[in-house]
Amino acid sequence: MRGIRGAITINENTRNDIFSASRWLVTEMCRKNGIEPEDIGAVIFSATEDVTAAFPATGARQIPGFDLVPLFDTRQMAVEDSLPMCIRALILADTDKAQKDIYHVYLGGAANLRPDLRRLS
Repeated sequence: MRGIRGAITINENTRNDIFSASRWLVTEMCRKNGIEPEDIGAVIFSATEDVTAAFPATGARQIPGFDLVPLFDTRQMAVEDSLPMCIRALILADTDKAQKDIYHVYLGGAANLRPDLRRLS
């Protein structure tokens, strides 16, 4: 089992933005790592305190094949000067990839959060 990290920012605190962002993030995390829904043990989402219009997991639930994937939402720690309007995800998935071969996905305003975890595609 490996952990795959990702994050994305939203422009507005709306259900549509939250659902769209969480679907895009999870879809890209799976695509870049060759992960299918049946490979996933669980997905944990966290959101900053300003993301309140909807649960990111509800957006991810709309992805085909995610009806049986365990999804969980939590609140991100409120840290001074941290990136606002941010949704983070951690996919725990079965894969034969080595830790060094995992592709962590950071989209939108989150693109520079963890350059040490990103690789060029």
